[in-house]
Amino acid sequence: PMDLRPLDAPLRPQALALNAGVEAWTSPLDADALDRLLGVASFAEAAVEDGRLLGFLVGMTEGSAYWGRNFLWLRERLPRMAYVDRVIVAPEARGRGLAAALYARFAAASGGRPLACEVATDPPNPGSEAFHARLGFTELGRAEPWPGHPAVFLLRAQRP
Repeated sequence: PMDLRPLDAPLRPQALALNAGVEAWTSPLDADALDRLLGVASFAEAAVEDGRLLGFLVGMTEGSAYWGRNFLWLRERLPRMAYVDRVIVAPEARGRGLAAALYARFAAASGGRPLACEVATDPPNPGSEAFHARLGFTELGRAEPWPGHPAVFLLRAQRP
């Protein structure tokens, strides 16, 4: 059975491995960068089955001391928000509703704040675009790439 729980230290090497598989759409992370990210996150949960990390979500609220350019752009437009920095699901676990479950938990933990995130446009990520459209996300704007980061759609949804 799958367990949703905090993204704690024993799971972090697996989180780094999952991130490495999708960093063209997210951004590269090493152990130090992940620790810094989790240090400012208001939410970091993992989907785990038999000790294996199937997916995770890291998010912040508008008051987080996060430095990400897309977060700052969204915060200017959404003074109250719950920002998804990254949600990653292992390829073999996709289609099981894990990302939607993680989004729902983050939304609940964030006190009804609108959800915000970005989805890569270059390189394109049609699976993520379709997932976010199903959850009711709409485009607020676009951001051009900068070193180590893809071009993205910036999205918002009232509730997943």
